[in-house]
Amino acid sequence: MKVAVFNTRSFDRTFLEAANAAHKHELVFFETDLNLKTAGLAAGFPGVSLKTPSLLDELALESLARGGTRWIALRSAGFDNVDIAAAHKLGQTVARVPAYSPYAIAEHAVGLILSLNRKLHRAYARVREGNLSLEGLVGFDLHGRTAGIVGTGQIGRIVARILNGFGCRLLAYDPIQDAECMALGVRYIGLPELYADSDIITLHCPLTVETFHMIDAGALRQMKHGVMLVNTSRGGLIDTKAVIQALKSGQMGYLGLDVYEREASLFQKDLSSMVIQDDVFQRLLTFPNVLITGHQAWLTEDALRNIAETTMANLSDLEAGRPCPNEVSAHQASFAREWSEEEIELTALAEQLQKWVPD
Repeated sequence: MKVAVFNTRSFDRTFLEAANAAHKHELVFFETDLNLKTAGLAAGFPGVSLKTPSLLDELALESLARGGTRWIALRSAGFDNVDIAAAHKLGQTVARVPAYSPYAIAEHAVGLILSLNRKLHRAYARVREGNLSLEGLVGFDLHGRTAGIVGTGQIGRIVARILNGFGCRLLAYDPIQDAECMALGVRYIGLPELYADSDIITLHCPLTVETFHMIDAGALRQMKHGVMLVNTSRGGLIDTKAVIQALKSGQMGYLGLDVYEREASLFQKDLSSMVIQDDVFQRLLTFPNVLITGHQAWLTEDALRNIAETTMANLSDLEAGRPCPNEVSAHQASFAREWSEEEIELTALAEQLQKWVPD
C-alpha cells in the first residue's frame, strides 16, 4: 500500500522503516501535520498515518476521500483528533495503537518527582557554569512520604509499583479499585482526603468533562502546604492560572508537567528563535520549582518500536481486508463525537475566562 506518513521526525522514520521491512508498504514521509490545509498532499495515497497535533475534521476527511484515501492509521492511543463518525460515513476505516508503553510514561512521572525533589535540573545547570554550591538544593527522602495517585489504570499501577519500591505510603483515587494496587498496600480514598494527606500527587487519568480542570483553586486549597504536583496525562486536568497563584503563595512547592492545556501551539516545536506568545506558559517558566518537558514521557525506543510495528500491522490488516483488532468501533466513534463537542465548548469557555481573570 502507498502510505502518506505525517508528523514524522527522524526518530519516527527510523522505527517506521524498520517495522515496514516485514510489510513492504510504500511509505512517503511528511514532517507537516495533516489537516484540511495539507490534505491535498495525501492525494493518490490509499493510506495515511498521523499523530497529534494533526486534526481530521469532517472537511479534512472529505478532502482525503476525494483523493482516494480509505485507511487512516493513527500512531496514538487517543483518537479525539479525528471525527470518527464522519470517517465511517465516508467509508474510511480508522485504526489506532491502543497501548505502546505504559512503563515509559510511568517512569517519566517518577523521573519528574526525583528531579524536582533533589533539584537535579538546577544542579546540572549550576555545575555546567562552574557553580558547585549546595545552597538551595535540599531535598527530602521519598521513603516514608505519602504519594497520592489519581488514576490507577496501566500507568498509575506501574507508578504505584515504583513508588512502593521507594517506601512511599500510597493513596489512590479511581472509580475502579485495582487488585494489584491493593495488594501493594495502596489505600483507595476520596479526592478531598487524597489532596489533604499527600506530599506528592501524580495524575494518571483521562481528560473528560468531569475531569476538566479538576485541579482548580478549590482543589489546591485542600492540599498540603508545599505539595508536589506532577501531570503526565492531559494538560486540561489542571487550571494553569490557579496553579500559578498556588506557586506564588507557596501553597504548591513543586510542579512537574509533561503536558499543558494549551500545548498544541508549543510542544514538539523548536521555538528557540521566537518570542513565545503564551504569557501563562512563560510565567510558569519563571519559577525555579517548576520543571516542564515537552510531552516526551512516551518517547522511548520501546514505545517507538511498538507504535511502528502496530501501525504497520494495522495497515496490512486493513489493506488485506482482515479483521483489525485495533480498528476504532462505532461505539467508540459515538463517544468520541460527544466528547469532542463538549471539549470544544469547554475550551471556548476557558478562553473567554482567561480574558477576565487577572494574573
